[in-house]
Amino acid sequence: MKYSKYSVVIIGSGVAGLYTALKIASQKHTNDGILVVTKSTLEISGSRLAQGGIVAVLPEINKEDSISSHISDTIKAGCGLNDFNTVKFISQNSSCVIQDLINLGVEFDKTPGGKLSFALEAAHSVARILHVKDATGMAIEDVLCKKVRESNDIDVYENTSAIEILVDKNNSARGVIVYNRESDSYEAVYSNALVIATGGIGQIYAHTTNPEVVTGDGIALAYRAGADIENMEFVQFHPTALAVNNKVSMPLVSEAVRGAGAKLCDSKGVYFAHDFDERAELAPRDVVARAIYTTMRKNGDDHVFLDISQMGIEFFRRRFPNISKSCEENGIDISDGLIPVAPAAHYFMGGIKTNVCGETSIENLYALGEVSCSGFHGANRLASNSLLECAAGAYELADFLSQRNLDAPKNFDEKVKETLNKYEQDSDNTCDFEETDIEEIKNSIKDIMWEGAGIVRNKEGLLRAKLKLEKLLQAMRSSNCAHINDCYEAKNMILVSLLIVNAALKRENSIGAHFREDFPKSTYDITTSGAQAQETHQEVSDNGEIFVE
Repeated sequence: MKYSKYSVVIIGSGVAGLYTALKIASQKHTNDGILVVTKSTLEISGSRLAQGGIVAVLPEINKEDSISSHISDTIKAGCGLNDFNTVKFISQNSSCVIQDLINLGVEFDKTPGGKLSFALEAAHSVARILHVKDATGMAIEDVLCKKVRESNDIDVYENTSAIEILVDKNNSARGVIVYNRESDSYEAVYSNALVIATGGIGQIYAHTTNPEVVTGDGIALAYRAGADIENMEFVQFHPTALAVNNKVSMPLVSEAVRGAGAKLCDSKGVYFAHDFDERAELAPRDVVARAIYTTMRKNGDDHVFLDISQMGIEFFRRRFPNISKSCEENGIDISDGLIPVAPAAHYFMGGIKTNVCGETSIENLYALGEVSCSGFHGANRLASNSLLECAAGAYELADFLSQRNLDAPKNFDEKVKETLNKYEQDSDNTCDFEETDIEEIKNSIKDIMWEGAGIVRNKEGLLRAKLKLEKLLQAMRSSNCAHINDCYEAKNMILVSLLIVNAALKRENSIGAHFREDFPKSTYDITTSGAQAQETHQEVSDNGEIFVE
């Protein structure tokens, strides 16, 4: 087994991971360098598929906006389960993060007069979304990837999976075991700063907007190491994914399309969004997703339609060129103004418990972005807050680490040595499941989760899902499977799925993205003001539960 050392190891190549690497490199000389580990290639991540944009709280130029307004909108969408201080911190630091991205070379869209163009999305009280057409994540990722590849201070391991965190008897991370599929070998990478930025869990569901690589690996990695995990029941289903029969990933139809005026109608042409919420298409995502799901189930349809005719087809093609192209590639003619859409698993509000600096319950282990649970999103993410969290979190973590000694560790206790020995002895890389159809197992996991722990849940369905997942876990427990990526992913998918199902069973109420039809009464009044939401947050912190009459 190969051995190496780095000052900082970052697992994941989305906005959170790449921006962290660049900010550390710009702020501090690291004696042992910075390593970015990515399961596929550097350019593939969930961040890349983010369409709508990034929240920018810039009241100095966007006069209608304010930090307090953004805080209020975020907490309302999160049903008061947010950490108020985290929300406030990220909102306050939005302006410096946005300016830094612009300085790096991200060219956000501008008005004809040359000013930044702000878009409106659901549950925002004002237009505050910066965008690059309908491919904002791709635009940011392209800039960050280019900068990382050009940096002399950052190394990149592609096609490499993080397998196990080296944790000593003092509950401190001392590095990570990785597996490179090209060289077919394990490597122990020593470091006193390990950052998990692997994204979410979308691929555990049959219908998702997430890319194929998003299988919950970072959460599984941290959980096995003993890190605290929380809010696993909160899975956000995007209301409008392009309704195509695709087991891998459904193209996203951005919320910005509804923000620009598109309306939802069923197969009979009936507009239905107002029947579920007075804000109609611009209600929070969980509300709109359930409205579509309920309408589909009532009519026996597998999709509804977004009517874009009112905004004009040519305007749509100019404003949303990538969505237009996606429709064309999937054989959908938008000339009649109707785009078939259906809900799909999109974003995860739970994950590795952190503070605003990304610190976890394990010393020297940090988590950023969708894999983390900092309290920013609460029970339901506000649109376009995700990229902001990635960037603001990376900005703060880099500053935090710049004050620390980042020299790689030299000495290890018996617990770390025992872990190293396990992989030194696993030299033949055998797997009990080489003849098994792992793809079939992964598809089974997706179907189990969609049916039992999807948009609408109940105790019976969750218990049925739990039983099926436990059987799969037992069957696959006997092998490390690191060198067969599908097998490694399947084990992580089962573990994360069980964490979600168990959390959903435990929360016997409906709130935010977690809806139990056997406990349908919401425990949060969505009309609660920002000030009331802050008080509610305090109750959550003290009591661990929330019930708003």
